[in-house]
Amino acid sequence: MKTKTADEIRQIQDRLRAQGVKYCLGAYVDIHGVPKGKVVPIDHLPHMAHGSELYTGYALDGLGQAPNEDEIASVPDLDHIIQLPWRPEVAWMPADNTFHGKPYPFSTRVALKNMIAKANEMGFGFNLGIEAEVFLLRQTGDGGLEVPNPDDRLVKPCYDARAFLDQFTWLDKMATTINALGWDLYSFDHEDANGQFEFDFRYADALTTCDRFTFLRLMAKEYAKEEGLIATFMPKPFADKTGNGAHFNMSLYDLETGANLFACDPKEDPRGLGLTEIGYQFIAGIIKHGKALCAAFAPTVNSYKRLVRQGDMPYFTWAPVFNSFGSNNRTNSVRVPMGGGRCESRNADGAVNPYLAATLALAAGLEGIREGLDPGRPQEDNLYELSDAERADRGIEFLPKSLAEAIDAFEADPFVVEALGQGLRDEFIKYKRAEWTSYHQTISAWEIERYSHLF
Repeated sequence: MKTKTADEIRQIQDRLRAQGVKYCLGAYVDIHGVPKGKVVPIDHLPHMAHGSELYTGYALDGLGQAPNEDEIASVPDLDHIIQLPWRPEVAWMPADNTFHGKPYPFSTRVALKNMIAKANEMGFGFNLGIEAEVFLLRQTGDGGLEVPNPDDRLVKPCYDARAFLDQFTWLDKMATTINALGWDLYSFDHEDANGQFEFDFRYADALTTCDRFTFLRLMAKEYAKEEGLIATFMPKPFADKTGNGAHFNMSLYDLETGANLFACDPKEDPRGLGLTEIGYQFIAGIIKHGKALCAAFAPTVNSYKRLVRQGDMPYFTWAPVFNSFGSNNRTNSVRVPMGGGRCESRNADGAVNPYLAATLALAAGLEGIREGLDPGRPQEDNLYELSDAERADRGIEFLPKSLAEAIDAFEADPFVVEALGQGLRDEFIKYKRAEWTSYHQTISAWEIERYSHLF
C-alpha cells in the first residue's frame, strides 16, 4: 500500500477524533479468513501506521512461524477505514502483515495484492462481487441451532415475504449500515433455506470487496447478538436445508479506460452468452484448476455437506458439484449470468477466506488468458439428471466430494505454488489436513445412534 506522510496521518487522526473515534483496530486475517489484530488509542495511530504492533505468528493458524522467530508486524490500510457502526469509538482498519519491513508472503491479503499487481502488468484490473448468504438462528439449550421464527417453516421458503418481515429489525440494521458505508446494497431477501438471508451489494475492485466481505461477517454477528440470536456463514448448518454460498462474480477491466473486458453484445458472441474471448479464456483457467480451487472456495469439512446434488432434502440443492460452465444454468460450478459481462464461481461458500480464494481464482483466470485456453461449449442441460456416461462423453468431471479430496487436488496442482508461493501453499495444506484428521477421528452422534446397538 502507498505509505502515508506524517501530515496525511495527522489529518486522518483529526478526522477520526472529530467522529468520536478513540481506538484503532488493525485487523488482518489468519489462514481461515478470521480477523485478528491489536487495538491502539488513536493518539498512537502514527506508530501503528509504521508497523509498531507486533505479533507472534506461531500463536495463529497459517502464519508459518516457529516459536524462535521474530515477530510479524501489521500495517493498517488507511484508505479502507470503517468506523464500527455499533461501536463508533472504534475504527476498523484492514491490515497487511510485514516481516522485517517487507510484505509477509504468508498474509493472504498480501498474496491477493501481489496477484493483482501481476494482472496490472498485463493491463488488467480485477473486479469482484460476493453474494453474502447467512443464517439468522437461535442457539438451543444443548448448544444446537434452530430457526428462531416458528412460522418460517415452508418447504420452499425462498423469497418468503412473511419470514422476511419477521426478522425486519436485524435486516434493517444490516441494510441501513451497508448503504451508510457506501457499498450500494441493491437487493436482499429471504433465501432458499428457513432462517437464511442474502445481501447483494455492488461489486468493486477485488481487494475492497474482500475487505467488505470480511467486515460483513463480523457485522452480521454483532447485530445478531443485539437480537439475542446468532448469525452464521457456516456452509451447511442443517442437513435438510440448502447451505450458505458466497458466489464470486468476477470480471477484468482495462486499467486505462475502465472498460469491462468481459462484456460484449450477446449477438456478437458465437456462444451467445455476452462474453468476450478474454472472458472465456478466464473461465477456461478456472475450469482447468477447478478441483484445486475448490479447496479454497469450499475450505471446511462442512463445505462438502453443501456440495451435494440432493442429500437429505426433498429437492435438488442447486449446489455446484460439476467442474463445468454454462449460461444461467445453476447446475454448473461456473455460470455466466443473463446479460454476460462477468462469470460467477458458485462453489465458494460462507467459510471462504476471500483473499485466498480471490488470489487463486485470478491466477487461474490469468493463466487461461496467457495460454489462450478454450472452455468448450457451455452446458445448458440439468447436469444433475445426466447419466455418468453422458457426463463423461461431454468431459464433465465432478468437483471434490470431501475436504480430503480437495486438499489432494490442491497439493497435486503445481499452479498453486506459482500462485501462492511454497510457504503459504504448505501452510494451507497443513491446517486443512489437520482439520480433516480431527473430523475423521471424531465419533459422531450419527455413529453412536447407528452402531451402538447394532453390533
